Amino acid sequence: MDRLETFRNIAAQAGRGELVFPANINASIKLQQALTDPDCHLEAAAKLVMAEPLVSARTVAIANSAAYNRSGGEIDNVRTAVMRLGFRTLNTITTSVIVRQLGRTISNPEMRIKAAQLWEHSAHVAALAQVLTAKLTNGDPETAMFAGIVHEVGGFYLLSRTDEFPGLLSGGGSEDWAEYGEKIIGRAVLKKLGVPGPVVQAIESLWHGVRVLPPETLGDVLLLAKELSPVPSPFQRSPLEVGPGGETIVDEYIGDQSLLSLLEDSQEQIRSLTSALLV
Repeated sequence: MDRLETFRNIAAQAGRGELVFPANINASIKLQQALTDPDCHLEAAAKLVMAEPLVSARTVAIANSAAYNRSGGEIDNVRTAVMRLGFRTLNTITTSVIVRQLGRTISNPEMRIKAAQLWEHSAHVAALAQVLTAKLTNGDPETAMFAGIVHEVGGFYLLSRTDEFPGLLSGGGSEDWAEYGEKIIGRAVLKKLGVPGPVVQAIESLWHGVRVLPPETLGDVLLLAKELSPVPSPFQRSPLEVGPGGETIVDEYIGDQSLLSLLEDSQEQIRSLTSALLV
């Protein structure tokens, strides 16, 4: 079976909802489902999180990041971290663990490097989207962070299948992915993870969207965050636009403040949130 046929077969399976997830991800998916249950209370959520070491570590790290720790008091336990963050952020953290686990199951060294780069890119996009939404729009920063984490989850899923299908992403595989599999596989995985419709629509806008400044929609924020990410996605490189005078996107003004100064003012918040996601 050649590569394009393999792409088409994986996309067809995904379109039918036949997704193949590594066994270690199922526990995290169950945790995610439990946290979205309206009958799940704070104490129960804390116990569920403590049973998952990866989720616990990231929960405490994010609770102590500059984006969430406004008082400066450091948290050293899961229960207090859960109280600070709330259920929506917990769901985002659990989803981030699921996405990252997809990359950690890969045995091929080259594909593991791609997965690590894709996760680092996603973490930067998530942190940037959170800050840009808070500073430039009337949107919800929590939703923006969640969207940044899952915006390339289809790519993680495809990378997780490369042990089964060696050579799938070698050579021109990334271009084939964009042409044959991104939309179908991406939509299927987003559906499996229970991603809300507005977030799915924002992610879909990345596949054919045009950047708007200042950003007006969640899709605009994601596209801007992807451009500003210091780590590119291994699937698609969108460099900062350079104008005729050598100016880049960060030189543009939004209202009475340049994008560069906004990023500089938010540098610690972006850095600490990105670091917490990369734990």
